[in-house]
Amino acid sequence: MTGQHRASGVLLHPTSLPGPHGMGDLGTEAWRFVDFLAGAGQSIWQILPLGPTGYGHSPYSALSAFAGNPLLVSLERLVEEGDLEPEDLAGVSLEEGLAHFGFVDPFKTRLLRKAGKRFREGASARRKTDFDTFCHEQAGWLEDFVMFCALRRKFGDQPWQQWSQPLRERQPNALEQARAELADSLYFHRYSQFVFFEQWLALRDYANRRGVRILGDMPIFVALDSADVWARPDLFHLDQQLQPTVVAGVPPDYFSATGQRWGNPLYRWEAHQQDDFTWWQDRLAWNLQQCDLLRIDHFRGFIACWAIPAGEKTAINGQWWDSPGEALFSALQHKYPALPLVAEDLGVITPEVEQLRDRFGLPGMKILQFAFDSGPDNPYLPHNLPVHCIVYTGTHDNDTTLGWWQTLEPALRNETAAYLGRSSVGMPWDLIHLAWSSVARLAICPLQDLLELGGEARMNHPGRADANWGWRYLPGALTSELQQRLGDMTRRFGRAPKNVS
Repeated sequence: MTGQHRASGVLLHPTSLPGPHGMGDLGTEAWRFVDFLAGAGQSIWQILPLGPTGYGHSPYSALSAFAGNPLLVSLERLVEEGDLEPEDLAGVSLEEGLAHFGFVDPFKTRLLRKAGKRFREGASARRKTDFDTFCHEQAGWLEDFVMFCALRRKFGDQPWQQWSQPLRERQPNALEQARAELADSLYFHRYSQFVFFEQWLALRDYANRRGVRILGDMPIFVALDSADVWARPDLFHLDQQLQPTVVAGVPPDYFSATGQRWGNPLYRWEAHQQDDFTWWQDRLAWNLQQCDLLRIDHFRGFIACWAIPAGEKTAINGQWWDSPGEALFSALQHKYPALPLVAEDLGVITPEVEQLRDRFGLPGMKILQFAFDSGPDNPYLPHNLPVHCIVYTGTHDNDTTLGWWQTLEPALRNETAAYLGRSSVGMPWDLIHLAWSSVARLAICPLQDLLELGGEARMNHPGRADANWGWRYLPGALTSELQQRLGDMTRRFGRAPKNVS
């Protein structure tokens, strides 16, 4: 995880960075955020998945498990590289504090097309060589992805199951004809991926040089309307018409009488096992070129997945299907003996899930907002935490700590205050203090908690289809006083890097 040394970090997705072009990107503010973290003695920047988002702009519903999100490309960086002119960006400045996805998508796509054309016509020899190398080394996923994107545009953004039959079924003659017909579009999408990874890997390298490691996020499932399912339908439970026969979700529980029907196609695990989980090995290897550690979402699904017949409208009539988690992680361990993974083991977890997590030495997640509702045996209370875990005040799926506190029932407020030993509680910093002072080797809080923001700054409401993922912090919010306060707490509890005084 982070070696034997105690450490801490901050959760912030790049879309939440400030900046003039409608949403956060990989430009100047991202590098400043790294400087803020390093100056405050933080060792971890945790992000959400970086893939190209589809409907609802959820990073957990991407068009590819391998590609990057072109909307995160910094336009200023493209000006610096000569792919755009300064006047291309003139007069564009939107209200801060919210991601304007509806504006950003067409605006940035138009400028990326312009930049790609200029790059094709006049890029330096060095960058053209870098581009050719990238396209060659990543061809295993890149060529399917760029064809998927080009065809998606050709068919008016319809899901791939609604394309013409020859292309839906990837008939070789049809694909060859499409390569000739859509050559310019294919080049554009290659360029967009190239500049995304050019910028992201430069940012990651800078963070590493400043002592900050990136904790990425890898969803267990992929979206049905994705390049992954279109390119490899044999790896998923699809029928002869390439429609899913079963989809993922979770069964009814205390929170939902009908469960949750996520709609992701389930893996045909026997097909993955037949080639020693090559798709997973490739996915992990590429993700670990982008990040230092990876959180695996819905770790429970590696023991068993809730399989819902595709025709069902709710998750009620599903059943548990076993998953070959031990075989999968054993295969991954051949290349990465100490798997740099974090298990998202929240919710109702069985002993088998805990055994799989512990068998491979993966840290789990402990959320302090969940700690005060069931007495002294609650596993999230600090006195029950193992050393080998990550403690959070909350995550992107929770309310902010201040929002949580403001809506907490009086009895739970009193219980929390009693645990803290305080008659007057100061949220969210009292919960941050509790996380940082715990025995957990790694402590993380969302930036919203450091900024003392309420429920208006919540990132995601699970189960709500829209109006998520849009929060951004305001320019100037990362003050020297905040950096000093966080740094002092981090040093006090032995979480600062050893080379930081």
